[in-house]
Amino acid sequence: MRKVVAWMISSLDGVVENPEAWSTPYMGEVSAEIGAGLSSEGTVLLGRRTYQDMVTYWPHQEGDPLADYLNNSTKYVVSATLDTLEWANSRLVTGNVGEQVAKLKQEPGEDLLILGSPTLVRSLLGQGLLDELTLNLCPILLGSGLRLFDGTTGRSPLRLAGSETHGTGVLTVRYQPAGPETVP
Repeated sequence: MRKVVAWMISSLDGVVENPEAWSTPYMGEVSAEIGAGLSSEGTVLLGRRTYQDMVTYWPHQEGDPLADYLNNSTKYVVSATLDTLEWANSRLVTGNVGEQVAKLKQEPGEDLLILGSPTLVRSLLGQGLLDELTLNLCPILLGSGLRLFDGTTGRSPLRLAGSETHGTGVLTVRYQPAGPETVP
């Protein structure tokens, strides 16, 4: 069974909006490590807004490990408003997103990687469909902007699965869902 794995860039005060506008000084080392660890293709799950942001840039890039990965990967795009997708290898996910993602998890293949897409991450976490959440915490306070857990209701206990500190001050933490019996 495939896992749903989310990867996010966040400020210390939890802002995940527009990381390309503020995270560049911190993420170079981390991005290079991630790019080196990517295969030539995989499976990506994106929310509509993240897809619309990415499609303006990544399809026109090549020779970069992340660009190659994104351009060659199958991309599932969750949207209630889009009718067509212009990025190669993109497929629309509509209807009951939880049911659709649960079906995708049952299919053979690579894990489903979510890049950004905070609304989608919150939804899947709340439905018990997110298997891992990696946060790259950049040493900056932004004060305002969309925060990953804005609007979250109820408890979602997580357990630390790993962490790494980078030379730029970025702290990468990986969390996995923890059952209610593990909460102190």
